[in-house]
Amino acid sequence: MRKSTTSCLCHILVCLCFIQRCYGASHHIPADKVTIAKNQTKLANGETEVHHRPKRGWIWNQFFVLEEHIGPDTQYVGKLHSNSDKGDGSVRYILSGEGAGSIFIINEVTGDIHATESLDRERKAHYVLHAQAFDRNTEKPLEPKSEFIIKVQDINDNAPTFPDGPFVAAVPEMSGVGTSVYQVTATDADDPTYGNSARVVYSILQGQPYFSVDPKTGVIRTALANMDREAREHYAVVIQAKDMAGSVGGLSGSTTINITLTDVNDNPPKFPQKNYQLYVPESAQVGKPVGKIKANDEDLGVNAEIKYSIINSEGAAMFSINTDRDTREGIISLKKPLNYERKKTYTLQIEGVNSHLEPLFSYLGPFKDTATLKITVGDVDEPPVFSMDYYIMDVYENARIGREVGAVTARDPDSKNSHVRYFIDHSEHSDKYFNIDMDSGVIKTTQSLDREDMPWHNITVIASEVDNPSLLSHVPVTVQVLDVNDNPPEINKDKEVIVCESSRPGQVIQTMTAVDKDDFANGQRFSFSLPSGVPVNPNFTLKDNEGIYCTQYHLPCVSSYTTLPHA
Repeated sequence: MRKSTTSCLCHILVCLCFIQRCYGASHHIPADKVTIAKNQTKLANGETEVHHRPKRGWIWNQFFVLEEHIGPDTQYVGKLHSNSDKGDGSVRYILSGEGAGSIFIINEVTGDIHATESLDRERKAHYVLHAQAFDRNTEKPLEPKSEFIIKVQDINDNAPTFPDGPFVAAVPEMSGVGTSVYQVTATDADDPTYGNSARVVYSILQGQPYFSVDPKTGVIRTALANMDREAREHYAVVIQAKDMAGSVGGLSGSTTINITLTDVNDNPPKFPQKNYQLYVPESAQVGKPVGKIKANDEDLGVNAEIKYSIINSEGAAMFSINTDRDTREGIISLKKPLNYERKKTYTLQIEGVNSHLEPLFSYLGPFKDTATLKITVGDVDEPPVFSMDYYIMDVYENARIGREVGAVTARDPDSKNSHVRYFIDHSEHSDKYFNIDMDSGVIKTTQSLDREDMPWHNITVIASEVDNPSLLSHVPVTVQVLDVNDNPPEINKDKEVIVCESSRPGQVIQTMTAVDKDDFANGQRFSFSLPSGVPVNPNFTLKDNEGIYCTQYHLPCVSSYTTLPHA
């Protein structure tokens, strides 16, 4: 049987150097672990060519090289060896693939592979290469090209980090122990599948005894009950993440979580003092603010909103109170006019109540407080007050000058009871028909009055205090001029009477009318007659119908008729 030229070559034996993390020992796979597989090929001349192929009994296609190698020498990776290699230099080993010739070099004679650079697993975790053995003399391959991988073996060279830190978190004040606040997660660039290099354990460096952290999950929780925002609002919690499962020698990194306690309504309103005093002049306007009061609440936002009210009837009848949303003060306003002479003091019971209550914290209540406000009414020098809001007087026309029409009275409402003087405001009317006695307030005529010319007079009387003339009061006075019968009737004479010659005896040819300017109440029934001393025409007669004056506006009724004489 003819054998091929390669029948004397065994396969490439890869000797793997296992570099252990702790011991640094290397192990070689013995050649006696290899068995031979036989393959036959039928040639053209009928002869059979037998190929002897080595059969590998171990996983050979991975090398391991330790990352971050430090030192001047290259790092040994492993060895390629063929059974055909008799040590005479006739076999040449060739390496190709990722990093071949640059990062990884091979001794073509011995098959030893070395790494020329310090490798970083976090940049590249493995390299794919190809190995082949050639006959140095014929340059023919002794073995088909085989693929293998060089894995960069991890060391703990990366500390845990918190890429997104520092962090901000919030939790309501008064939360129970164990309330979840925030979860932090550290990352470790080392190999999580190898050893404990990337196994992180969390611990708290700063923030105790207020907070705790779960060593496995990184969940931060409250560790102290009833933390009060009003006592302390902000906390800086420092969390450490340590690899190697927290053991000695592990690398660590830390981050800060800035935790804020948010507000809840756990504080009732409080008035700084229980008794207040307020001075309000009696001249204060109704509906206008006269004072303010404020209760303090240590909470924030809606939790500090306060509604004020006056809870006693005496105060509520005269005053009202509303809340200013911006300042949270109770604004006190006047509901009715004040009068110092009638009531000099008022007592108000004022209550402040939180608008928004939380049942969870009702045991901290009641969420309200009360205070007493004593209001002193200030005496103000007020203008005189007339006894009536307006006056109506009357006087007969043609009364003598100086005739008394009536009197007005006013008094000083203040306790000193200053003397009052009176004046007529002549700025409204240029004609001066009346004057007034400045001391008594008696109004008299200064001119003769004619009802038919002006039946009503409107004047304004001014009162002032002697002690303070600048304080003035005004009152309207209306004077009615009463009628007297001082005007004779007037007969309408404008019309010309025309008598037809065909008129019959007794036929009415004209109706005579009369008017009177006086008031109908004083007007008499008109009596018509022919004047004496005037010659009487026998062709005509006058009949008196006892006509009367109908209205004060001089609308007369029929007074008499003129008739034809008898035939």
